[in-house]
Amino acid sequence: MKRKWREYRNGWLLVAPLMVGCVLFYAVPFVMVLWYSLRSSAGRSGVFVGFANYRAMIGNEMFRLACYNTARFLLIGLPLILLLSYLIALLLKQQAGKHMLLKSVLLFPYIMPIVGTVLLTDVVFGDLGVVNRILLLAGVSIEKWLESPAAFWIVIGIYLWKNAGYSVVLLLAGLMTIPEEQYAAASLDGAGGFRKFLYVTTPQMWHSVFFTLLFSLINAFKCFREIFLIGGKHPNTEVYMLQHFMNNSFENLNYNKLSVAAVLLFLAVTVVIGAAYGWVRRKEAYRA
Repeated sequence: MKRKWREYRNGWLLVAPLMVGCVLFYAVPFVMVLWYSLRSSAGRSGVFVGFANYRAMIGNEMFRLACYNTARFLLIGLPLILLLSYLIALLLKQQAGKHMLLKSVLLFPYIMPIVGTVLLTDVVFGDLGVVNRILLLAGVSIEKWLESPAAFWIVIGIYLWKNAGYSVVLLLAGLMTIPEEQYAAASLDGAGGFRKFLYVTTPQMWHSVFFTLLFSLINAFKCFREIFLIGGKHPNTEVYMLQHFMNNSFENLNYNKLSVAAVLLFLAVTVVIGAAYGWVRRKEAYRA
């Protein structure tokens, strides 16, 4: 035991500050949130009520609307960004050395400040934006795009435009690790482009796809910042997300609603990531 401690001592000492920070700023607050979600209030006067807060939350109409919109956003946005990024990465891989500038440009939307993204959205879709000016020139009545049901698809477009480039870089890095000899061997066996993609590229890209999915999921929740700046605390019902519900609960000092929503969100994200990771592991085991 002492010998093992000597071997790993330096490693544990190096990660100790990080571990302490994780416990203080992540583990302890999460336990507190879990505890508050089971009490009638966050103060000392609160009493233990068990899962009564969760039952009340499930019956809350605004919470159900926020969950529906958030789930719809993820179910549409995540497949679209993975498909779009994968296609672009495959195209760039064909001539990887000739597109260094393009790969750099793809990251510009990702590093653009939130305020810049919001201003650009207002310039295009605002009341006097580019789209409405084109409609006026065409003799068509203008719309309040950011206050209409179309706001949902505008948000999807912002998410894709801002984050697809980063996903392309991640997937392209995975594609570049596949040895060219495997493609050459497949060509000798008579495999065409589609069969190479199906039997050479795809089996070796599951981990890269999972990693990209994880980052895309994180960036999807970050998209709330743009939605909040565009629509405020009470946007169109089409884009009223779970983060809006949690933010409004925090402003109203309703820590019980906030805690319950945070716990349910954590469980949902854990299930999604766990299912995706299990699927990737099964694919890898089948390939092995």
